[in-house]
Amino acid sequence: MNSARGLASDIRESRKTAVQVLEDFLKNIDVREDDVNAFNLVDRENALEAAAKIDETLASGRDAGPLAGVPVAIKDNLCTRNLATTCSSRILEGWEPPYDATVVERLRSAGAVIIGKTNLDEFAMGSSTEHSAYGPTRNPRDLTRVPGGSSGGSAAAVAAGFAPIALGSDTGGSIRQPAALCGVVGVKPTYGLVSRYGLVAFASSFDQVGPFANDVADAALVLETIAGHDPLDSTSIPSPPPSLSDRLSSGVDGLRVGLVSELLEGVDEDVVEQLHQTADALRAGGAIVDSVSIPAVEYGLTAYYLIAPAEASSNLARYDGVRYGMRAEGSEVAEMNAATRRQGFGDEVIARIMMGTFALSAGYYDAFYGKAQKVRTLTRRDFDSAYAKHDILLSPTSPSVAFRFGERSDPMTMYRCDTCTVPSNLIGDPAISVPYGTGEGGMPVGVQVLAPQLGESQMFQVASFIESQAPKQDAV
Repeated sequence: MNSARGLASDIRESRKTAVQVLEDFLKNIDVREDDVNAFNLVDRENALEAAAKIDETLASGRDAGPLAGVPVAIKDNLCTRNLATTCSSRILEGWEPPYDATVVERLRSAGAVIIGKTNLDEFAMGSSTEHSAYGPTRNPRDLTRVPGGSSGGSAAAVAAGFAPIALGSDTGGSIRQPAALCGVVGVKPTYGLVSRYGLVAFASSFDQVGPFANDVADAALVLETIAGHDPLDSTSIPSPPPSLSDRLSSGVDGLRVGLVSELLEGVDEDVVEQLHQTADALRAGGAIVDSVSIPAVEYGLTAYYLIAPAEASSNLARYDGVRYGMRAEGSEVAEMNAATRRQGFGDEVIARIMMGTFALSAGYYDAFYGKAQKVRTLTRRDFDSAYAKHDILLSPTSPSVAFRFGERSDPMTMYRCDTCTVPSNLIGDPAISVPYGTGEGGMPVGVQVLAPQLGESQMFQVASFIESQAPKQDAV
């Protein structure tokens, strides 16, 4: 499969036109999209117009950017000017933002062509992309299985060859987990490294935008493109974008890698086996690999499912039928508000709003939300202790390979899908999922590389080495 880097080079060197490249991907979409359902919207007309403009720019001798003509799929919770942004929810059906999210603007400036908006669990609340108002997305590698979530549409779009790169959002693992289940690369950057301006908020202290790609080098290029300070985001780190691509071939000799022992508990044997093979490959490359204990991660999932719904209950209060989106009928304002929210939100979103409102209510705030925030601080301390002795940490990305539709209808069983990914969101550290081998049913396994805050450069260095040692995957 062509890399984004290779496609951009072909377009810049006139071996292909941007329109030809786009048409090839649109043909792939025409063949398989009905089966996969990766997109809520394919923006065919505007994409072809944008690709033609890239060709005109290059024909005139001007630079079209590092992603010249590369098609990109965008998760449908990132604002796109005059293009519907629904969060896969009926409550936002037909809403067209008047502006682009900062990350979308930066991709366009780099020459990328937005090919469409991808499906997700409604308002990014889920781990399987089964909770979408527009139907589930299916895993391109096995249509009877889920692609993971909440960014399942973006992961599936890359895995199916609908786009070479895609953007998602990661609140508790929503980039890394579907990347693992679909067999692609997925990155959650350091909190604040990538602007959240134009990302429809779920849990503001967790949400972060990041890329999906077929290989680590493409993911590095996209992150270099979208990262960097944004004055429109008050949580944006005031520093320039990181340099990642120049470290990818540096190897792992002498690096200290810790296997997080708590994140191996409850993980399927086929996944653990691939993790140990990854560790052996790192040792063969000269890394020092041993086990490390981070006790607080045992409470990470509990803390997350108190803090994140609490933030969601506040963020989603704005969907009231007054300012934008759908409006249900009611004899007076309060009745209209209630009817709009009842009809517009799906069951999972309603459940999380209720959980969050309860956690913040008088008499329960200290007992639940306050204690969860203390766990967050404790988790930060435990990770700091681990990084005092290790450069990088390693764990599974998901406790299992992709599961079949309906297998995890019990909410607690579904929430445990996030066990390995949630800790990085709690503390704001970066992490990347890299495909490594296969498990049950020949489905891909993802290995997660974790790094300290702003440690992306070394994280990508290790991820690139792991990728170079990984067994080759069969084409989808």
